[in-house]
Amino acid sequence: MDLEANAQPDSAEIHRLEEQHRHYSEMLEALMQKPWLSEDEQLEEVRLKKLKLHIKDQLVQRRVHAGAFSAA
Repeated sequence: MDLEANAQPDSAEIHRLEEQHRHYSEMLEALMQKPWLSEDEQLEEVRLKKLKLHIKDQLVQRRVHAGAFSAA
């Protein structure tokens, strides 16, 4: 039972990170619909891409940890 109790927070964290990644993707997609981007929008595009990558890295870490944890 301890395994399930410890796995749940990771699962909730993974879900939260997935939602955050999806949110950044949607914001980025909205920017990409524009025919051209202002300087501020270009900076926002770069910022969103970096945030998405950071979230993706966290997701991979969590999933690897959760997989190693459940295999133990």
